[in-house]
Amino acid sequence: MSNTGYAGVERAHDVQIASGAATLEGELRVPAGAQGVVLFAHGSGSSRHSPRNQYVARRIRAAGVGTLLFDLLTREEEAVDIYTRHLRFDIQLLAERLVDATNWLKQSNELERLRVGYFGASTGGGAALVAAAELGDAIGAVVSRGGRPDLAGSDALQRVKAPTLLVVGGYDEPVIKMNEDAYAWLRCEKELKIVPGATHLFEEPGTLEEVARLAAEWFQRHLQARSSATGE
Repeated sequence: MSNTGYAGVERAHDVQIASGAATLEGELRVPAGAQGVVLFAHGSGSSRHSPRNQYVARRIRAAGVGTLLFDLLTREEEAVDIYTRHLRFDIQLLAERLVDATNWLKQSNELERLRVGYFGASTGGGAALVAAAELGDAIGAVVSRGGRPDLAGSDALQRVKAPTLLVVGGYDEPVIKMNEDAYAWLRCEKELKIVPGATHLFEEPGTLEEVARLAAEWFQRHLQARSSATGE
């Protein structure tokens, strides 16, 4: 692959990612010419099939950035978590699987040069920031949608190097406070955006579209443009 980006033709790849004893199912799409790829960390009780994340992923690809949507839990784990609800809040486990997915991506000769970003929703926002803290300069950007970045903890938040955008609904008052607290700990380039009229799931007309616009612009700026400038 050349330094100008991914040279292949865009198509969907169903992928399997090994993470410890688990095998995680995913879908990889990389537009021709992409210089970055965004890994999605879905939220509580969700999956790679989430209509919200699928919509955001389409908008990110339209901006020229690839996407990898994958399940952070196996089918067996999801079946258990429906009743116990404990795995979706195991931020360290989810972060480890996000790191493993990143390492899996980097093992591909075609994809290893792509700059990596994370998009986290709900508890996935906390996991994305813990993984970003662990991987340091290897992560080019993070976006959290209605996320729980507070679950990452102050130590991890202070170690995040990737430019981070936190997006919260204007009516999601408890989560706004959680994001404001986490924002104060971040030492990286950062922004906090409040989407007026939106609740936690951004189901109100036009609100998810605004999230997608903000995310696509953030990743395009920090993954595509930065890769061009550095020759990565």
